[in-house]
Amino acid sequence: MFHTLERNPDKVMLYYQGGGACFSEEMCSFTNGTYKVTTGEDDHPNETSGGIFDFDNPANPFADWSIVFMPYCTGDVFLGDATTMYGEDLVIEHRGAANARHGLDYVAENYPDAEQLFVTGSSAGGVPAPLIGGLASDVLPAADIAVLADASGGYPSNPVTNSVIGALWGTASNVPDWPELEGLDPNLFGIPDLFTYSGQHDPSIRMARYDNAFDRVQKSFSQLAGLDGGLLAVLDANEAMIEAGGVNLDVYVAPGADHTILGSDDLYDLEVEGVAFIDWLTAFVDGNSPGDVHCIECEQAAL
Repeated sequence: MFHTLERNPDKVMLYYQGGGACFSEEMCSFTNGTYKVTTGEDDHPNETSGGIFDFDNPANPFADWSIVFMPYCTGDVFLGDATTMYGEDLVIEHRGAANARHGLDYVAENYPDAEQLFVTGSSAGGVPAPLIGGLASDVLPAADIAVLADASGGYPSNPVTNSVIGALWGTASNVPDWPELEGLDPNLFGIPDLFTYSGQHDPSIRMARYDNAFDRVQKSFSQLAGLDGGLLAVLDANEAMIEAGGVNLDVYVAPGADHTILGSDDLYDLEVEGVAFIDWLTAFVDGNSPGDVHCIECEQAAL
């Protein structure tokens, strides 16, 4: 089940909801795990009134856009395709990839002439955004496609971790049949690689990312996965790796340890190094490359 707001048919946002992830018996518990285990009527853009979902705010660049809102409860950051037993009576249906594609299929069927498609999501929902952007370019080749990943840029591409978690989630089952991926082992793909491969597949896709330098949630999940290289260093290294692959990535890195921006009214007030986030975001939505904004005093409010 997903939700839609039918408005301007020329401008469509495809949004993926966040809600953690799980890859162990403890993390995947239905009662005290580390991911969102259900969806319901509350998972609707009308019930999320802040940030980009404040449609009455004249500063909101998405105020009149059509919205396709994809709820989340599969624990696999919208990449999985597997049934995995983590313990007695603990079986998780990691089917996030199918859910993610349903949203794109709906857009392609109902907005085939869309001029702009903005693919985005927060936290777990930000992870698949670049991949969906690449898939969207295959079905909506005439659209201007932009991708913004909110608060998911701090996970390194570690082949061992990628393969272990990927096997639990079944991520290799839904790798696109793109010539850019020929000869590569999909079991080793990591989160930042999704930017690289999608950007190489269609260089016209505009890519961007928002993160806080000491995001406490990303730091926690990295530690759970056995990765802890320092979040800010990983953010910077991931950007360098993606751009070394020939893909331009505009990033906005804010100070502190907060997690996500798109659903918060803070996006209208946040300013880093003299650049207001809402101005940076609006420029990106309008088809421009706003460039990088990166905090200098990044430890501000990091605790």
